[in-house]
Amino acid sequence: MSVPALRIDNLVKCYGDFAAVDGVSLAVEEGEFFGLLGRNGAGKTTTINAIVGLARITRGTIALFGHDVERDWRLARGTVGLAPQEYNFDRYLNIRDVLIYQAGYYGLRGAAVARRADLLLERFDLTSKAKQVYTRLSGGMKRRLSLARALIHEPRLLILDEPTAGVDVELRLELWSLLRELNGRGSTIILTTHYLEEAEELCDRIAIIQSGKLVALDSTRHLVGAGNLQDVFLELTRR
Repeated sequence: MSVPALRIDNLVKCYGDFAAVDGVSLAVEEGEFFGLLGRNGAGKTTTINAIVGLARITRGTIALFGHDVERDWRLARGTVGLAPQEYNFDRYLNIRDVLIYQAGYYGLRGAAVARRADLLLERFDLTSKAKQVYTRLSGGMKRRLSLARALIHEPRLLILDEPTAGVDVELRLELWSLLRELNGRGSTIILTTHYLEEAEELCDRIAIIQSGKLVALDSTRHLVGAGNLQDVFLELTRR
């Protein structure tokens, strides 16, 4: 039996007496396009932060490709790339250096990293902006740069935290196309979103989190075909 790309067992993350994530368990298979849905404040980003080491786990375990994210954190973190919802680029670096600097966090440097950065800039149509700082990029370019940075160390798992939040329809479709391409080339992708149509369009399976708890987990085809996905979202809205 193959080792899943991600396994979460009974994850709990508390801030004081508040449980932002409360007993979540799930697994994501290698090569899967997996959706993590829920309204703002449901616990999606906290779950992602626990996976990549930005939030300390209160209870439970998380493993990336069999590597425990706390005991084997160096190996685990090298397998995952995160494109966060908020932009957090160094405003004093040009965007080519943003990619090269990011690679250094994974012990990567030298000519090979520079070539990788140039290839990613070309792939995401950013070559002409290579010497500019990110503040001079359009919204779409910033989103593409975020994806490029997440990919600089060639991770096996890509996590995207609400990558199309607040963007226009044209840019959303562009990003969807890029994500399909990445998944088609073998990347495992986890997408957090509160857009129902985005999950339907992209994801093989969907998990829905409400108030820190996992309330649904199934294939997109089953959830959508049976009308269950709409029912869950209507319930979330009423509450």
